[in-house]
Amino acid sequence: MDNNSIPSTLMTDEDWIDKGKADAWDGKPRDSPEHDSRAASMYDLGYCEGEIRRSPVVNRKTA
Repeated sequence: MDNNSIPSTLMTDEDWIDKGKADAWDGKPRDSPEHDSRAASMYDLGYCEGEIRRSPVVNRKTA
């Protein structure tokens, strides 16, 4: 986990899903947490959804 992240012990399932989506939208490689299989599943679910659907945030360079 990078230094800009919320400590994983405070993250909910929804937080992990959102982190997975954000990583996919930013084009980052998949980085599931290794310490918690449930968190990893939620992250992977979000990452897969993020690959399918575009970010709701408009990129200013393309807008």
